[in-house]
Amino acid sequence: MSINSNLSEPLVSIIIPTYNRPDYLKQAIYSAVTQTYKNIEIVVSDNCSPESPQSLVESFADPRIRFWRHPENVGMLKNQMNGFKMARGKYVASLHDDDMWTPNFLAKLIPHLENNPNLILAFSDQYIIDNQGKIDTVKTEECSRYYKRQQLASGIYWDFQKMGLIDKSIPTASACVMRNGLIDWDSIPLEIGGMWDLYITYLCCISGYGLYYDYEKLTYYRNHEQTDTNISGRRNIQAKIRNAKSAIFCYQIFMDNPKIQRFHSHFRKLWLEAHTTLGIGLMRDQKNVDARSLFWRTLQQQKFNLRTFIALIISFIPTKLTNKLLGT
Repeated sequence: MSINSNLSEPLVSIIIPTYNRPDYLKQAIYSAVTQTYKNIEIVVSDNCSPESPQSLVESFADPRIRFWRHPENVGMLKNQMNGFKMARGKYVASLHDDDMWTPNFLAKLIPHLENNPNLILAFSDQYIIDNQGKIDTVKTEECSRYYKRQQLASGIYWDFQKMGLIDKSIPTASACVMRNGLIDWDSIPLEIGGMWDLYITYLCCISGYGLYYDYEKLTYYRNHEQTDTNISGRRNIQAKIRNAKSAIFCYQIFMDNPKIQRFHSHFRKLWLEAHTTLGIGLMRDQKNVDARSLFWRTLQQQKFNLRTFIALIISFIPTKLTNKLLGT
């Protein structure tokens, strides 16, 4: 099927960044090519996987798929942004290589964007699946409650700053379609790192446009050991440090923006927590002196925080014992 911009359905670009997950990637691509909404292009951007997935991509024999392989690993964010920059569609949606969509995901959301040019994005609720693709009913409902999506009615929302930045209800990376051209992908700062989805949500929140929400669960988020969220936890010290620095950078921007000053105290709290997280990461990296200095500065900027105070005390303990106390 050739891409035809004159079709009644506008072109939608599906961005699939991938790295070394061929089995999951195959399922993600399949969920894209089987969309009931047909006028799509699928951009698979490979971050220099040890074994190129090109043959896997070509096995679909679908001319709507475009494949790009970086000659070297450029990092998760640059690979994601590369896909967005390659997008030629009126609308663009991110589909991670370990997630999937229901066949009617695009068909359900695109009409609302088409009917109202003042909407910047549309999104839905999502299922949580395990590494075998089985729906985890308990975690699915927990996720909907945690992100307060179960409280939302389907429809248009014009003021969604709390929804997007406080409740974090919008799954920008996996269950969201955005109007292309309203976000300058080249202006995205690399410092946002793994928080790119929240940062893009932030840009949408301050854009002056509205959004549409569909309460149906139209996507599948896979919860498994190799997700970016799980990898960046206790087992990967450098990832923890990077993520803390990204959080500090993002929340500083949010605090400084007068358009969202009503949430300043919330962002400041998270900003301070991220400093403590960074300090804990530095201790796990055996940099107790740097961590201690960070804890002192953080405590000076708040009344009292038990987590920071305990971390400060631990920072005086010899580094050989520190990691044992921190559980690493």
